[in-house]
Amino acid sequence: MKFLKLEKRNKISYVSFTRTKSLNALNSQTLRELINLNKELDNDANTKVIVYRSEGKNFSAGADIKEQQKKLSKLQIWKSNLGKEAIESILKLNQITIASLRGYCLGGAACIATACDFRVASETSLVAYPEIDLGMNLNWFGLPLLLRLIGPSKTKKMVISGETENANDLFRWGFIDELYKDEDLDNRTASFAKKYASKPTLPAQMIKRSVNALTYQSDQAIMHMDYDQFLLSREFHGK
Repeated sequence: MKFLKLEKRNKISYVSFTRTKSLNALNSQTLRELINLNKELDNDANTKVIVYRSEGKNFSAGADIKEQQKKLSKLQIWKSNLGKEAIESILKLNQITIASLRGYCLGGAACIATACDFRVASETSLVAYPEIDLGMNLNWFGLPLLLRLIGPSKTKKMVISGETENANDLFRWGFIDELYKDEDLDNRTASFAKKYASKPTLPAQMIKRSVNALTYQSDQAIMHMDYDQFLLSREFHGK
């Protein structure tokens, strides 16, 4: 893998974003690597917990809007929604998933974080959905995933305003489950992950699947055209 690094310790798989010079922005290759790696990890009986983290000072700046796009037809663009596929690959994982956040966590990266079972973060973490200021609506299942965590009012605040929210407020709202000092993040994340890795595998995964089925059962029906809406909002922005 070019933009991801995998480390396995104590039945925990640590998946790190490594595009530090680009603030770990999610280009097409990063998303493809993430999708393929998640498929592999889902079949790894020795992995009980998966932690998504980053090298450098930032979790991720989100989708790489500076990436040079290939000339594709509208139909090809419509069929190439790697972001949504990446989120689905996280939601389908049987293992317990944890996002370990530091620095900026923007747009698509925030969607990755909300797709995980838990979010732990350093006090320097900043989260925002800047899509609206780029003339885009939020896709990648981002809206229902955020809504489950912080409720309708705060979801509207974050997504419509596009403002950056700090870690203390996000912890108070329920977006972040555990908040640590920046220098303690890696060690405390490992301790948090070990707690869940110590639980019996089968009942833990059964409980996760049941909770997800109860929570997300209507999301696919409601958000099945979120990418279509995203493409339309991008095409007609400013007209």
